[in-house]
Amino acid sequence: MNPLVRPRRLAPGARVAVVATSGPVPEERLQAGLDVLRGWDLDPVAGPHVLDRHPGFGYLAGTDADRAADFQNAWCDPAVDAVLCARGGYGAQRIVDLLDWDALRAAGPKVFVGFSDLTVLHEAIATRLGLATLHGPMAAGIDFVKNARAQDHLRATLFAPETVRTITSGGTPLVSGRARGTTLGGCLCLLAAELGTPHARPSARGGLLCLEDVGEETYRLDRYLTQLLRSGWLDGVRGVLLGSWQGCADHAEVRSLLADRLAPLGVPVVEDFGFGHCDGALTIPFGLAAELDADAATLTLDEPALR
Repeated sequence: MNPLVRPRRLAPGARVAVVATSGPVPEERLQAGLDVLRGWDLDPVAGPHVLDRHPGFGYLAGTDADRAADFQNAWCDPAVDAVLCARGGYGAQRIVDLLDWDALRAAGPKVFVGFSDLTVLHEAIATRLGLATLHGPMAAGIDFVKNARAQDHLRATLFAPETVRTITSGGTPLVSGRARGTTLGGCLCLLAAELGTPHARPSARGGLLCLEDVGEETYRLDRYLTQLLRSGWLDGVRGVLLGSWQGCADHAEVRSLLADRLAPLGVPVVEDFGFGHCDGALTIPFGLAAELDADAATLTLDEPALR
């Protein structure tokens, strides 16, 4: 697995588009997130349909066509330097095949930020555009608008990525060791759901795989991991970073499952790495060559996340 093309870092005054690709967005949280971005001397512009509600399915932010159009238009706007997702939820799978990937590629590299349901777009941007992306907090996420650590780490990654080239989590080793590879990953259930689809990579071979999830019962986590194992998708993975499991079973039960499914891979595994659905979530760049030190609980990028 080769490293991907890094978009350019942001500078004061950069225009960033905030779009809703998945679930409905609370207006007050959107405004709070836009205020944070303005405080960074950015010029945030919300997509026309960012506050829409789907007429039939309340878990979607507007129609598939409108959500896809907001993403497409934001990415293809030459004045926009970054596309930030407003929130996750569910819905990115429904728009990924509606996007004009040739037009997105022609528009050139852009910074993309999101997590959770946006795992689908991280995978598609990697496979179709060959671009590195940022697995980080979303503009209208409560974990972003109310948490200084999440804000500070994303801001440093966007403006001064050389200052966060080594990401120190405070986690602990589940399996000791060091490994080199290319970062990838996201929400476990979405990675499992994407298997066999046109926009998903065929395997995690050569990768440092980041995994997290939210609100899942242990048997479901077991099913997702077992599906990835049985499909061969985890063959050749170099190391695993485990993020948050908020709303899942108690820590001991989830830890036991993760050890049961992942330790036999024989690669370093670090837990509690501090990304995903948690307070103060770290921003993890995807698509970059890096070294994982499970014992020190660090991820050191070969190059800054953005050029």
